[in-house]
Amino acid sequence: MDPIEHFRSERAASIDAYGRDGDFQALSDQWREASMAKRYVYNFDWLGRPIIQYPQDIMAMQELIWATRPDLVIETGIAHGGSLILSASLLAMLDMCDAIEAGVSFDPSQSKRKVIGIDIDIRAHNRAAIESHPMASRIEMFQGSAIDPEIVKQVREASAGYKRVMVCLDSMHTHAHVLAELEAYAPLVTSGCYCVVFDTLVEDLPAGFFEDRPWDVGDNPKTAVHEYLESHPEFEIDRSVQNKLMVTVAPDGFLKRL
Repeated sequence: MDPIEHFRSERAASIDAYGRDGDFQALSDQWREASMAKRYVYNFDWLGRPIIQYPQDIMAMQELIWATRPDLVIETGIAHGGSLILSASLLAMLDMCDAIEAGVSFDPSQSKRKVIGIDIDIRAHNRAAIESHPMASRIEMFQGSAIDPEIVKQVREASAGYKRVMVCLDSMHTHAHVLAELEAYAPLVTSGCYCVVFDTLVEDLPAGFFEDRPWDVGDNPKTAVHEYLESHPEFEIDRSVQNKLMVTVAPDGFLKRL
């Protein structure tokens, strides 16, 4: 066997074993709960902008974007803009790698690839920081509820012509809202690409953990994912991603379109 194939085979076997290791999973879940209580996910920046994610999930996004090579990433929820900047920078790296492999030069400020961000309230200081960032040319933002029919219409129009589309849902985390987002945006995901639903971990934390939020056990992104999948067999949960990460905000949230 080729050495790299041997390495990948061993790694795949380890990842599969993690998913069946109850003790390892329990330990990971315990650390995740403790870290969420301490707001650990607020500690990180991506290229200068706060990104409210675990480093493991940031790594997962890098691997998925490299593997699927989207030309459009749609994200609901903007906050400080770190996730938009992450996606835009990963698309920029795809552009650079394409140019190197083709032996051509390119204008790094121009790209056919794009990130669309949607948020009900884009704070003025966050908008200004995103629009002045070097990755801004790859980002388009829409202000309004992600499930407002007019916003959905505008995003669908802005998405026309893109051949490989990825979607990330990370705004309001109630069951009804996430289910409506899935109905609106998951159909835009192209074959082989992913719809990533963040904060499905709410279902796995103690009831009342987010006491100042409208979501809770039984009413959250994971319950919405499971309901959506009942009538959408074109998607499946790729548990190899969460098994690899072990600590993620998105258990059962990495949905691959078949």
